[in-house]
Amino acid sequence: MVYNIYMDYAEKSLAKHKLLKGKISVSLRDTPDTKEKLSIYYTPGVAAVSTYVAEHPDETRDYTWLNNNVAVISDGSAVLGLGNIGPYGALPVMEGKSMLFKHFAGIDAVPIVLNVHTADEIVSAVKAIAPSFGGINLEDIAAPICFEVEERLIADLDIPVMHDDQHGTAIVVLAGLINAAKVTGRKLQDCHVVVVGAGAAGTAIIKLLHLYANPNIVAVDSVGIISRSRDNLHPEKKKLHKYTNKTNLSGALEDALVNADIFIGVSQPGLLTPRLIKLMAKDPIVFAMANPIPEIMPEEANKAGVAVMATGRSDFPNQINNALAFPGIFRGALDNKVNEINDAHKIAAAEAIASLIENPTTDEIIPSVMDSRLVDVISDVIR
Repeated sequence: MVYNIYMDYAEKSLAKHKLLKGKISVSLRDTPDTKEKLSIYYTPGVAAVSTYVAEHPDETRDYTWLNNNVAVISDGSAVLGLGNIGPYGALPVMEGKSMLFKHFAGIDAVPIVLNVHTADEIVSAVKAIAPSFGGINLEDIAAPICFEVEERLIADLDIPVMHDDQHGTAIVVLAGLINAAKVTGRKLQDCHVVVVGAGAAGTAIIKLLHLYANPNIVAVDSVGIISRSRDNLHPEKKKLHKYTNKTNLSGALEDALVNADIFIGVSQPGLLTPRLIKLMAKDPIVFAMANPIPEIMPEEANKAGVAVMATGRSDFPNQINNALAFPGIFRGALDNKVNEINDAHKIAAAEAIASLIENPTTDEIIPSVMDSRLVDVISDVIR
């Protein structure tokens, strides 16, 4: 059934993309349809504008599209659940992201795919084109390189930079957890949380959840629990010791889930089973966000006693989707001239998203991506 649904959308998507030949285009704020306008917008009039902004670079956004544009940049090394499919494979996704920026927030977003893959090359390329943009949305860059790329660009550029796979995901997960905890009568700070997947999204979720509530978090990767006893950890995973596994628990996913209140999956299909759910605390919360097939299907999870179930899919209740967050975050950053999107902004955005559900229920802990209030309520707290 899951395969058939996927294939149905695959065929429709291929046909629609071929028909449209892409999803975005450039529109004009005015038309140069008279000689007078041509002289104002191009030569000779534009020389005055160029001279002025050259002498007053801080005012460039007042005279150009920097007030309302974002670059959506990827090297195609970690696209959706498809992996390293390169820049051409990434381009339809970056176009889609640009489409959402425009549709939901009115932001002119430009998809840019890079045929380079080292941190130095990506940083160099982005810095070279940064003067053309008011913000940088990094997308689908594989861990651990993505961490270094984002950190260096934030340090070197004076415009907002965000790797959405990390922080957009973390913001929406936190928003969902705030309301899921209300539904199950929990306090997040008292919860035992298991995060499966220690890549870009998992790492950001762990850090933001730690900052917000400091619960007992246990991180699990493909080998098992990330503990101080393991000697096979990448330096980025070693950094997780600061936020996770207070008791230095070792073992497999099964060991991590004993009496766990919350399961957060950013890993692979079918990883969570009803038997494993039975190991968790009463009325557990499960966010199974592997796409397109989650770690466990909602029907199975509900039969196993899950109190609140969320996935990354739009055909089930409680969709945890980055599109809830990133349009409003960049709308606020551009409008309020924010140079850096910080942790306080991320928490404020999560709380703003959660606040749109006044009375959370099992089937409604998070607003729909189509909720027209999202961009305004988020952008208002990005200051």
